[in-house]
Amino acid sequence: MVDKNKKKLIQSWRWYGPSDTVSLQDIKQAGATHIVTALHHIPHGEVWPVSEIKERLDLIERSGLKWEVVESVPVHESIKTNGKDATLYLENYIETLKNLAACEIKTICYNFMPVLDWTRTQLDKEMTDGSKALYFDWIDLAIFDMFILSRPYAKDDYSSFIVEQAQFRYKSMHTEELEKLSNVILMGIPDEGDITIDDLKQSIERYKSIGFEGLKKNLILFLSAIAEVCEQNNIKMTIHPDDPPYPILGLPRIVSNLEDFQYIMQAIDKPFNGVCFCTGSLGAGNDNNLLEIFNVVRKRIYFAHLRNVKKDEVGNFYEADHLDGDVDMYSIMKALVEENSQRDMPIPFRPDHGHQMLDDLDKTSNPGYSAIGRLRGLAELRGLELGILSN
Repeated sequence: MVDKNKKKLIQSWRWYGPSDTVSLQDIKQAGATHIVTALHHIPHGEVWPVSEIKERLDLIERSGLKWEVVESVPVHESIKTNGKDATLYLENYIETLKNLAACEIKTICYNFMPVLDWTRTQLDKEMTDGSKALYFDWIDLAIFDMFILSRPYAKDDYSSFIVEQAQFRYKSMHTEELEKLSNVILMGIPDEGDITIDDLKQSIERYKSIGFEGLKKNLILFLSAIAEVCEQNNIKMTIHPDDPPYPILGLPRIVSNLEDFQYIMQAIDKPFNGVCFCTGSLGAGNDNNLLEIFNVVRKRIYFAHLRNVKKDEVGNFYEADHLDGDVDMYSIMKALVEENSQRDMPIPFRPDHGHQMLDDLDKTSNPGYSAIGRLRGLAELRGLELGILSN
């Protein structure tokens, strides 16, 4: 039996708002108690008004749930590139943080990935049981990069094996297949819009002069700018790892491994500067030791995404069942439970992504965010936590 004095993690669920095909009632039935959401309908860079925040908050609370984490308040590209309008967008970001804090919503997840929020090459890879998963294939990415995007010198960023396989596979692909691949890679967050090939080309050119070091510098400028409002309002910012944790399409990535996290935590060594520990994103990195990274940043983990991945010898990966992949989920959950026991405020986690399965195979849902696969994931993770707490 679990000791009632042992503190449980906060079981949360990502919800894309009123347009989400998964309802708040569905989420309650899945066993979650808290919601992770954002005002996706407000364009990037604009202030989130208190009235809009309260409207969403009231909707969630009327359903018997609680809005626990904002995922995310998007960081405008002008901030990431330190462009001419960066000051304006920083002011707007700070105003949004104040408005969220006024509504008692104080845990914010964000990312600093250039242009693309996350990248996959297939949204419906069929598993042996007939369910469907998200998939990342380096050969397909190279096809997009070399033959659709036509980025100069793109092939220099891939091994000779990947280049040869991409050239071979490309010759057999039909126009419809190439269009589908392009649409998947350019896909944005639901309700926030996709980007175009031209947008991506312009951004790649812009980031060419910024580079890895420049992007790191711009992240620190961003964190320095919001530090005061975060400290005054007890806001916790949680940066999401790069997904996948590699430079892609000529774009730098600065939140991919242990060294990156050490730099970010040390450069702004203040409690507000925290981490969203995503086992799926970090687990896709061949050299990432997740438990080692966890132990370095554990005091700054204010939110967790729990999902699993299976990689092959090339580095391609698909999103596996939550307890069946390359990520040692038992060890991560055990570390989370131990850290959570030391906290005054429990750590929220959510089952990140899930297979499209059962009745959801016949429904339209946001990629990775169908109901039943996440319900299964949450049930497995809750059971794992309960077993650890019982020992």
